[in-house]
Amino acid sequence: PGRTQFKVVIKALSPKEVTRIYTPRPLDRNDGTFLMRYRMYGSVTKGLKIEILYGDQHVAQSPYILKEPVYHEYCDCPEEDPEVWQDTMSCPSQEPQITEDFISFPTIDLQRMLKEIPAKFSQTRGAIVHYTILNNHIYRRSLGKYTDFKMFSDEMFLSLARKVRLPDVEFYLNVGDWPVENRKANDTPGPLPVISWCGSVDSRDIILPTYDVTHSTLETLRGVTNDLLSIQGNTGPFWENKTERALFRGRDSREERLHLVKLSKENPELLDAGITGYFFFREKEKELGKAQLMGFFDFFKYKYQVNVDGTVAAYRFPYLLLGDSLVLKQDSQYYEHFYVGLKPWKHYVPVKRNLEDLLEKIKWAKENDEEARKIAKEGQLMARELLQPHRFYCYYYKVLQKYAERQASKPEIRDGMELVPQPDDRDSVCSCHRKKPLREDL
Repeated sequence: PGRTQFKVVIKALSPKEVTRIYTPRPLDRNDGTFLMRYRMYGSVTKGLKIEILYGDQHVAQSPYILKEPVYHEYCDCPEEDPEVWQDTMSCPSQEPQITEDFISFPTIDLQRMLKEIPAKFSQTRGAIVHYTILNNHIYRRSLGKYTDFKMFSDEMFLSLARKVRLPDVEFYLNVGDWPVENRKANDTPGPLPVISWCGSVDSRDIILPTYDVTHSTLETLRGVTNDLLSIQGNTGPFWENKTERALFRGRDSREERLHLVKLSKENPELLDAGITGYFFFREKEKELGKAQLMGFFDFFKYKYQVNVDGTVAAYRFPYLLLGDSLVLKQDSQYYEHFYVGLKPWKHYVPVKRNLEDLLEKIKWAKENDEEARKIAKEGQLMARELLQPHRFYCYYYKVLQKYAERQASKPEIRDGMELVPQPDDRDSVCSCHRKKPLREDL
């Protein structure tokens, strides 16, 4: 756009309504597209007016008018009809990973789960949370001492319940790193439908978007962490100006990462790899050295990014795809919910598990610059599509819906469960225009 900046002005449609709306500058994605974010600290009943100005001129069919009530994040005003909500949210009709995950579970036997899951999983792993959603209220009890990450699932379920009426459902969520159900569909007894954040080819867990991308979505414009949107406006120099080397920074959570550093020391012209923190292989620090922490946006000064598993799938992968660099991804038995939409050599370059072909793949990228750039762009465009905020809400809802449809008995609030309350909203008034049903279905 040159020196003149785009300006976006968002305000209440009615001059009688005043609400605070935070509208930072648009993010320039360096390809002729811009990303606009805003966060409301109050609701409007008459609607919003969104103006996009270039200098003093309206552009891009501005202004946009939203005539219905628009609520801030903490306003508890769920749409009673899930079909209407899914349509409004442009939810995809199918999510291939969800379809795949539920093949092993045509029916869900709650009684068997109540008997077996606490005994089987909560003692050894200690990272299982038992949830019941009833009448759009969320109840839970923790099984085991490693359940702190329930704060992420609590927050997403509460956020979803404020937007749409959730099905009555009772399930177990594994908030630990590793998937936990390794039995096959035809084993006796068969697998139990535990919900997890990461899947693997050897397990039957039902997958949700990871706590990391979930938190990133909920935190947009609220915290100081990098999120999936801010990354897109900070993808470093244009492709031709990036450093022609592959980059890796990370903890020592897998032996292949140590191998990366050795490769880097032997081939500094191709690879810049460093371990930023030692927890698992402390004895190696003296030999391999410790790298300085790097700001994430600085990663994209490099043309190629190496993605190697951590304890499970590297949760950095979605962020790397959204950059403007080519991702070299280690073969892995682990996956996140969106990997099913990605193809090797179309969206990223695959690298063998033991990294023996990594240097060869970096050389290939250097020698085939146009092809490498094309794969980087395709990966970025697909990630932009799959990792939009509304897609996470749709995905969470569809998992709960599918699960509820298969339950053979009614969910209940069990002994030891506590209500997870909606946040207190005294700061921002919110009067929901949807009439509450006269009696709640019990």
